[in-house]
Amino acid sequence: MSKKAPNDKAKAKSKAEPANRTIALNKRARFEYHLVERFEAGLALQGWEVKAIRAGRANLTDGYAYVQDGEIYLIGAQITPLIQASTHVVANDRRTRKLLLHRHEIDKLIGRVERDGYTIVPTAMYWSGNKVKLEIALAKGKKEHDKRDTARDRDWQREKQRALRRHNKDA
Repeated sequence: MSKKAPNDKAKAKSKAEPANRTIALNKRARFEYHLVERFEAGLALQGWEVKAIRAGRANLTDGYAYVQDGEIYLIGAQITPLIQASTHVVANDRRTRKLLLHRHEIDKLIGRVERDGYTIVPTAMYWSGNKVKLEIALAKGKKEHDKRDTARDRDWQREKQRALRRHNKDA
């Protein structure tokens, strides 16, 4: 009797690193706002939206969240529909989508937004298993001088890295 040799491809696949889980990032949010606290929220999506997200057609840049009737909704985030996936549905790429959070998280967000003047901005969209998750953050708007400081710090870090690379290359 002969034993079956283990499938090398299956072993390699199981040991391989998990694929990149990030769908979309909102880099502009980090520049425009001081991010105070982050939350993970689910998204109520339609079928064509999930297909479009799998194809990488999501954009969070202009998105923000607002509170209405004790619920939190995402507005302004764009999910561009695929032509072949949405033939029977009239797709609105910037429709309002409900965010799925625990009640205590919603209450905390509502309190901070209404009392303290914070805003809720989406910072990242990613896969968690087979579900799409949205990272949202409580944020305070930056003043113009804060944005200049952020740009100056970023440029300084870049220059410092270049100098270190040059120094290590010469050594």
